[in-house]
Formats: sequence, structure tokens, C-alpha cells
Amino acid sequence: MFPLLMLLFIVVPMVEIGLFIQVGGLLGLWPTIAIVFLTAVIGASLVRSQGIATLTSVQNKLQQGEMPTQEIIEGMLLAVAGVLLLTPGFMTDALGLVLLLPPSRAKVAQLLMQKVTLKNSFNQFGGGFSHHTHAKDAANGDVFDGEFERKDDHNNNNSNPRLP
Repeated sequence: MFPLLMLLFIVVPMVEIGLFIQVGGLLGLWPTIAIVFLTAVIGASLVRSQGIATLTSVQNKLQQGEMPTQEIIEGMLLAVAGVLLLTPGFMTDALGLVLLLPPSRAKVAQLLMQKVTLKNSFNQFGGGFSHHTHAKDAANGDVFDGEFERKDDHNNNNSNPRLP
């Protein structure tokens, strides 16, 4: 987990800064800022329209009685694409555009589904067949077995209860 966080918070911004310097040197400051702004605006509108199409597809699958697994994963990938497109930078914009294109998004969704299916096929029977007894707890003195009986004082008609 630590290498992934290091990649996200150190390496990606460094690459983005380098790309900003390169593109800014080639095009100039204002065209570079305009490109970053336009990719965010256009990307957000495309994510919105494709998100609505994905939601419609999910609803159609549900009405047919099918599980919309592919569509749900594609919807999550659209959300990731939106975040990447709204993040200033050229590398994140490129990754966001790849996830925004339906053919590449469908391929990434299939790869994710295969990975999850493969991982779950090995973990599927782990918890269902295990049996836990409390013998260990009883041996440590944590379990007390006993009976109790509640005795009401029928002779005392006093409405104020008192301690014995």
C-alpha cells in the first residue's frame, strides 16, 4: 500500500510538473492553461453524458432481471475518469480520456471483473465451513453457566421498592 501512495502523492505530481514545464515551453503559458481548463470542462461534460447513458443501461439490465455488473464497474471507472480529467495535468488527462472512451473503459472493466472473479473463487469457501466453539473461552474462565430464578415479593404492597 505504501508504494502505491508514494506513487500517487510524489511521482505523479513530479511527472505532471515536468509535463507542464515541457508543454509550457513549447506552447507558452496561456495556451497551456487554456488546454488544462478546456480538458476539465469538456471532460466533465462527457463524463456527465456517458454517466447518464451508463445509468440508463444499468436500469435496463435491472428491468430485465440481470445483474448489471459490467455497467456498475464502468460507472465507477467513469467517476475515476471524471476525477482524473478535473485534476490539472496532462498525464491525468490522458488517463482520464482513456477511461472515458467506451471501448477502453469496457476492456478495463472486463479486466477488473476477471481479477475480482479469480480472487473470489479462491476465497469463496473460507468462512462458510469454519466452526468456532467456545471451549477456548470456557477454559479461560470467561464463560459462566448457571440458572436464576426471579422471586417477587407478593407480601409487600408498598409501591416504593426498597433494598433488602
